[in-house]
Amino acid sequence: MKEKGFAGQSRIISQWAQRRRLSEQANQSGLARTPSARAIARLLTTARDDLAKSKAILMAAIEINVPELVVARTATGDFQSMIRSKTARNLNEWLEAARDSLVGSFAGGVEKDLDAVRCALISPRSNGQTEGQITRLKLIKRQMYGRAKLDLLQARLLAVT
Repeated sequence: MKEKGFAGQSRIISQWAQRRRLSEQANQSGLARTPSARAIARLLTTARDDLAKSKAILMAAIEINVPELVVARTATGDFQSMIRSKTARNLNEWLEAARDSLVGSFAGGVEKDLDAVRCALISPRSNGQTEGQITRLKLIKRQMYGRAKLDLLQARLLAVT
């Protein structure tokens, strides 16, 4: 290459070749770039009907390339429907199916706390309001850290409610 007049370093050529190989692999899989784990998790937990067209196409491409995610998506959807319908009727069957999928570690955690999860699924009461207030108070406390004394923090906490 240097004989033909290239003045750059060999590292530049290897980086170019690597970028080219990666783009060819992405084109073969149908994805321009690999989505982050957080983006994939969001797609898995969103109902298929609620996805935008581009996101639905992306999810279809991911499911073609990673078939294990189809089972994980089904397990996730089944657990979400149990939560929404407040029924623990299919919990044991769900645990059996989810144990061998990509959500197996989550299923293991559910199994360790099976009695609490079962009660949470069928109980009409929820901790959501309490947890939301705690999160709000922690946010205000973080925002005020080092800026005010206890009296101003107390006034802000009570004034927001």
